[in-house]
Amino acid sequence: MLTDIQICRKATLQHIETIADQAGLEKSEVTSHGPHKAKVSLDSLERLQENKDGKLILLTAITPTPLGEGKTVTTIGLAQGLSRLNQSVMACIRQPSMGPVFGVKGGAAGGGYSQVAPMEELNLHLTGDIHAVTAAHNLAAAAIDARIFHEQKSGYQDFEARTGLRALRIDSNNILWRRVMDHNDRALRMVTIGKNSEGKTVNGFKREEGFDISAASELMAILALARDLQDLRKRIGNIVLAYNLDGEAVTAEDLQVAGAMTVTMKDAIEPTMMQTLEGVPTLIHSGPFANIAHGNSSIIADRLALKLADYTVTEGGFGSDMGFEKACNIKSNVSGKKPDCAVIVATLRGLKANSGLYDLRPGQPLPDSLFNDDDKALQAGFENLKWHIRNVTRYGVPAVVAINRFPQDSEQELQQLTNMIQQLDYPVSVAVSEAHAKGGEGAVALAEKVIQACNTPLSFSPLYQLAQPLEEKLMAVAEVGYGAKQVILSDIARNQLENFKQHGFDHLAVCMAKTPLSISTDASIKGAPNDFDVYIRELKLCAGAGFIYALCGNVMTMPGLPEKPAFMNLDIDEKGHVIGLS
Repeated sequence: MLTDIQICRKATLQHIETIADQAGLEKSEVTSHGPHKAKVSLDSLERLQENKDGKLILLTAITPTPLGEGKTVTTIGLAQGLSRLNQSVMACIRQPSMGPVFGVKGGAAGGGYSQVAPMEELNLHLTGDIHAVTAAHNLAAAAIDARIFHEQKSGYQDFEARTGLRALRIDSNNILWRRVMDHNDRALRMVTIGKNSEGKTVNGFKREEGFDISAASELMAILALARDLQDLRKRIGNIVLAYNLDGEAVTAEDLQVAGAMTVTMKDAIEPTMMQTLEGVPTLIHSGPFANIAHGNSSIIADRLALKLADYTVTEGGFGSDMGFEKACNIKSNVSGKKPDCAVIVATLRGLKANSGLYDLRPGQPLPDSLFNDDDKALQAGFENLKWHIRNVTRYGVPAVVAINRFPQDSEQELQQLTNMIQQLDYPVSVAVSEAHAKGGEGAVALAEKVIQACNTPLSFSPLYQLAQPLEEKLMAVAEVGYGAKQVILSDIARNQLENFKQHGFDHLAVCMAKTPLSISTDASIKGAPNDFDVYIRELKLCAGAGFIYALCGNVMTMPGLPEKPAFMNLDIDEKGHVIGLS
């Protein structure tokens, strides 16, 4: 059986300029980065602004398990299936972070015969957008510590007289802007910076600091939510980096670093175009995680695809309580575009894993019993799928369940699951997808169901309105969205909430950062829990992105590497080709 990378290398790919031309882009709007990827100029949006928008299809899934549900496979497979039906279609996905690529998850190009190609170029750096985010973010971090050093070196009055700048008087104990890097490195979660040789201060002033992964940077969220370069610049200027000694916000604009940060990200605002194995044009842009950010591809990529194609297929990270929720309550509010259809990806083994009857851990061997018929586990795990169907339909979005088929799946259980879905009272359809093994051909049945769903009238309704108080928005997501009994704020979070309200940030959206492995905030609770508590330990202000970031339970913003990370499989062969990437 061929590996994903072997399948990709055997494919005959078209030159990216041919793909762009077929998609409807002009030659001047495309800058090639080699034969198979290109940056797309935002000038194209001006030319296409009078075009009617196509349909937006949002991929989501059941609660994820260590087995992987194949959401990106289904995203790419569905796009290829729609193309097989002679529909104009584009896909939009996020850029893979080096953290998961080298950690547990591996790459994010899809797999089998439904992947973006060349998959090694997508998974390893691509056109450097995440590195630009990292550089711009850390420029602001360096600017903060430099400003503290220069202002405190000989006093605020001397600094103002010497430079002609206003002293910002940053409170070194109230800095919000941690540094970032695009790797999983648990040792950097808490660090001490500014250490000096005895009696010296040349390295700055000592303080406690920490690192997040680049995907958790507010800049990554801003990149995904910005409508154009000027909007990006404005949002970066609004970032609150710290507070001064009087408790007033210090922004990137105040520090006069916002312009340089924008310049650093000037090329990153352009989406990268690639192709699937069957030549469907695909835009890759931004990379926010759905457990610690809003987890969706960029508004710019969506806008471009919607103007060029009749159908745009994109995905929200993790389950419908994560990326889908944030697409509906954060992204849709900014873009003004609602999803016309949601596809919920489920697998037999994923549902059995969600039954709570198996103890599955990342990197550990899977029990053989998971692949055998198990009515008890399937029935118990089906409660999780029902929850996600109910969650999607709550927003008024037509739903289609894609049962992503694996080679070990039995016909009997596939039919049993199909029947169970069809017997539900919810307005949902279902199709088995064999996109991994058969590419677009294996997703034609799914594509037909999706076209039907896209023609169903919408009655879209988010969980809250921005004008509501922050407490109500947090409760709406936790209690109405998740089914929780209540929200419990720590003393720190309650004080932060009051501070945000006092500074006029009550109008922002809320972005819940929680475990993706449960609908609740406790990863060990499987199935479809209800009446649980949502404990919020800390709130973070993301004024540029336009939301308040709620850290729930023990979620981490800097992942760690496992015992056997994926990087152990990576190498090059005698011809210099990448091997071991999946």
